[in-house]
This record gives sequence, structure tokens and C-alpha cells, in this order.
Amino acid sequence: MRILVVGSGGREHALAWKLAQSPLATKIFVAPGNAGTALEDKIENISISSDDIKGLIDFALNEQIKLTIIGPEDPLVNGIVDQFEENDLLCLGPSSLAAQLEGSKAFMKEILVSAGVPTADYQVFSDPELALEHLNNVETPIVIKADGLAAGKGVVVAHDKKTAEDAINSIMKNKKVGDAGKSIVIEEFLTGQEASFIVLTDGKNVVPFATSQDHKQRDEGDKGPNTGGMGAYSPTPLVTKEMHKEVMENIIAPTLSELKNRGIEYKGFLYAGLMIDDNEIKVLEYNCRFGDPETQPILMRMNSDFADLCLKACEYKLEDFEIDWDERSSIGVVMASGGYPESYVKGLEINGIPEEEDNLKVFHCGTIQDKGLLKSNGGRVLCVTALGKDLSEAIDEAYKATNKINWDGCFFRADIGQRDISSNKS
Repeated sequence: MRILVVGSGGREHALAWKLAQSPLATKIFVAPGNAGTALEDKIENISISSDDIKGLIDFALNEQIKLTIIGPEDPLVNGIVDQFEENDLLCLGPSSLAAQLEGSKAFMKEILVSAGVPTADYQVFSDPELALEHLNNVETPIVIKADGLAAGKGVVVAHDKKTAEDAINSIMKNKKVGDAGKSIVIEEFLTGQEASFIVLTDGKNVVPFATSQDHKQRDEGDKGPNTGGMGAYSPTPLVTKEMHKEVMENIIAPTLSELKNRGIEYKGFLYAGLMIDDNEIKVLEYNCRFGDPETQPILMRMNSDFADLCLKACEYKLEDFEIDWDERSSIGVVMASGGYPESYVKGLEINGIPEEEDNLKVFHCGTIQDKGLLKSNGGRVLCVTALGKDLSEAIDEAYKATNKINWDGCFFRADIGQRDISSNKS
């Protein structure tokens, strides 16, 4: 079958790469893709942006695309799945209404509270003056979140009132994240470690993916500003078998049930960002798509036919499907441009990318080919992903490759996965 993947990042490179391994897939198109997807067998980039829904539908109809998979959140929130289905095209992802789980943090919190799912205490504000006044009633640290989509850059952890005031003014008055900051959520600061829990649902049946842990902060030691993600590894020992069962039964199931009670069917990937403190689990956020950079290390460990899995999800046939996982550990280290997540320079020549091996894959996140040269084209540029018999070996393999790659001003965190090496071996 012919498959269309929508998006241009490292997640989409990984999705297309894994789909191309399926005997069911004859051709994978990526819109618009990047320099990495352009180099893969069976994969072809098409110059249609991910927000050109009409252009994507026309392409899918003209090219007899059997299945379309949406990578980024914006087109999902903007109704791409609804419009594809109106044209009798199979499209994996939630409807625009269901995608509000990510599109509006206020809506997400409302669903969680109604479903009885544990989450941080919060209040929603659309008036900046009332939000500022609210700071007199709370203790720091607190978390300020833009209500709408902000590409991972609308969250500020404020350890003092001045930082909280600055965050509210920046988001609501100075419109740092645009319309995403028309309203904000102010919530209590949760302690513990974060884990990523991703499932795929056909609206009734739910198939869990391997667990993973993301590193959101830019700097080592989990310091600095929030980013889209600086690296991830899978599995995480943070989520025990008992916790896995608890998450499925007490978080995922009631969330989907609450949506269904409101007449909203959820179909597609659902990503729960969890905060785990000892045995207490609370939901930080929901994303309505596969995570980035979690996709890269997770799919490196996947033995099952990914194209078959995605097709079954669209056709409501996920009953009894279980994913077969490689028992080895995997890790993805993000290499970013200097200045990320704020301003950064594009168009810098990249050198030193090693050859692909069975246990090593460099996924492209923000790259272009320019006159035969590979150049940077984003904040997060590459995700160096490796497999190892344990997490320690995977880390060694990934960083061995990462240290060979360079462009002016590039940087990466040198501590991805380090906190869990000992617990992963035990």
C-alpha cells in the first residue's frame, strides 16, 4: 500500500523509516519531509506543507494513498483527520474535537478532573490582571502554561513570584507565543520524575507502546528553559509492571471513557506525560500524537509491523494486537543549533554523520539539502539513536556517534539517560 506521512521532523523521519520496513508498504511519501527522509529507500518527499490540508487531500486522492499518518499536532487540532475522512480517506489521528486534549490545556484539565484522573491543582485565567492577582494566593514554585499550542515553549516553571509575573506578562501581554497565550493555566508544581506513556487506540481497543523518558530542559542536570525535548530513552525503569497496569486502568481508560461520554471518539496515538513520585502518579499533560524525540528510540525497539498496526487502528481492528519489542535498550540524543529554543541560525553545513548500522540510526529533525550539502534547518537538527544490550551500552554507542557530528554552534546534552543507568541494570 501507498502511505502518506505528514510532517517534517525527527518523529516523521522515524515513522516513515519504520513504515518502509513493512512488506505491506510499497511507497512512503512524506509531506514535506526533510533531508533525512529524502535519502531513505521507498520514501519520497513531496513539497506540500503540513498545514496545507486541501493540498494533502488532493495528493492523497490523486496518488491513491491507502493510509495517511499525521505527525505534528497543529494539523490535528485544525481538523485534518475530519477533512480526510469526509473524502473517504483513511487517516490515523484524533478528530479536531478530540485533539483539544492537546490543543487546550484547560480542556485537558477539565477532562482529567471529570474522569477522576489525578493531576495538579490548577486555575484558568483569560485576564492577565486576575492572573497576576492570583499569585498573591499561591506559594512558589508554580507552573505557568499557555493554554494553546506553543511547540513546547509555552511552559514556565517559576521558582519565585517575579519569574511568575514575568511569565504571565510575556505570555499574555507581550504575546510571546501568539494566540496560544490568550488564556493560561496556573497549576501547582509537582515533584518527581517524568515518564512518557504512549498508546494507540482505534476508539475501543488500546495498544500500549514501550515506556520512555524524555529530557525536556535544554541544559544538563534538567536545568534551563523547556524545549521540545533534548533526548529520550526506552524503556524507563521508572514505570514498573504494576504502574503500567495502573496507568492503563486508572488514567488511559477513564480519560477515553470520559471523552466517549461526551460523544467524542478518540482514535490515534495518545501520549500521557506522567509525573511519578514514589508510587504516586499524576498526569502533567496529554499530547494527541506520538512524542518527539520518544518516537525515535521507541521505534528502534519495535519488531512488529508498524504499517499493519496503523492500518488496523484506522479499521477498528486493534483487538488482541500486542507489539513485539526488542529486549535491548535504546536512546536518542538530540543535537540542536546554538540559541535553541530561542533564536538560532539556519543554513549551517553539517559534517561527520556516521554510516547507519543495525544498532545506530541518525534521524533528521531540521535539515535540508542545499547544492549537495547537508545543512541545518531548525532548532532541533538531528537525533542520534542507538540500541544497546542495556542502557549504558546504548548511551555509549549514541554518544560515540554524536561526538563525530558537528556544525557551527551545535550543542547537545551529555547526560541523557544517565540518572537511570543503575536502576536499569538492577
